[in-house]
Amino acid sequence: MHQYEASIAWRRDGQVFIDNRYSRGHEWRFDGGAVVPASSSPHVVPLPMSVAANVDPEEALVAAVSSCHMLFFLSIAAKRGFVVDSYVDRAVGVMEKNSEGKIAMTRITLRPDIVFSGDRISTPQELDAIHHMSHEQCYIANSIKAEVVVEVPKR
Repeated sequence: MHQYEASIAWRRDGQVFIDNRYSRGHEWRFDGGAVVPASSSPHVVPLPMSVAANVDPEEALVAAVSSCHMLFFLSIAAKRGFVVDSYVDRAVGVMEKNSEGKIAMTRITLRPDIVFSGDRISTPQELDAIHHMSHEQCYIANSIKAEVVVEVPKR
């Protein structure tokens, strides 16, 4: 068993609060020392109560799924003898009402663009197999209800 922790900190800083017009800006702190400015999404709580420049939980969920998939992909590719030079994903999450009528992240689409080099270049079938294994092993994707789809660009 592994345990993961994050510290979330918000302060009222003199705002009225009960008028519901307080800043949603806050910080995420992680054990390695990283501090991430966070906020509600401006799509959910309008500006200026949200901080558009900060990371919101919805973006973080999409990034976590994308990052987990990528890390497994890189590991599997390396074990199979493929040299990956770059991996860039422009992942997109869709938030809408789910089958229970609740607002939820219902779909996350990963769009990895991967550049290989070296003597061994993957076939489309090998690439699909690595993505499938990455998805199966990604514990973040295994932890959420949202559908996770991988769209590989055609070359």
